[in-house]
Amino acid sequence: MASWGYLGLQDSASPLMEQLTYFHDHAMFILILITTLVGYIMINSSFNSFINRLLLENQIIEIIWTILPAVILIFIAMPSLRLLYLLDETNNSSITVKTVGHQWYWSYEYSDFLGVEFDSYLVPLHDLSASGFRLLDVDNRMTVPMNTQIRLIITAADVIHSWALPGLGVKVDAVPGRLNQISFLINRPGLFYGQCSEICGANHSFMPIVVESVSVDSFLDWISSRVED
Repeated sequence: MASWGYLGLQDSASPLMEQLTYFHDHAMFILILITTLVGYIMINSSFNSFINRLLLENQIIEIIWTILPAVILIFIAMPSLRLLYLLDETNNSSITVKTVGHQWYWSYEYSDFLGVEFDSYLVPLHDLSASGFRLLDVDNRMTVPMNTQIRLIITAADVIHSWALPGLGVKVDAVPGRLNQISFLINRPGLFYGQCSEICGANHSFMPIVVESVSVDSFLDWISSRVED
């Protein structure tokens, strides 16, 4: 029964992911209603013998099945457009992190602090702790404070990568020679795992992403130790 959990969305850790989850539920509710209605009509039509050889047209039905789908599409499109604008909105950020995709690892640079930059590699299996996740843990996590607006600037050094973190509702392409940006806020502490979601070469599946959300005080202690190093 635990495997059913993998069929759904991850637990949201940001307001953006909460909105994505709500829209998913909204769209699925409409699809289930449509599927149920069409299935009932098809089954009902298959098991009855009602025939009207004089029936040539029914304008009322044609008007209904023309207007009703348009109304349903409006109910789906309006929250979808609202969500697209929310995802593209870049708010006043407190911290900016530059992320560079390489074959096959990530580099992070905290632009607001001098000399804070590091590479993040996959932890090999022989170095993995008993509590670690195979193919998901990294040696240097991207650490950010919770309840703080983070701006992420993403690019790549060689080929196209994609920085994706399902728990935060974030997925941004890293394109060589181009800067993409996204803004997000993490509303609870924890570790959040993601992977490169663009096929970028032989080791595409071996460049995971780990973001650690901590309190502001813990983040300041962490960033101070990084600056001293």
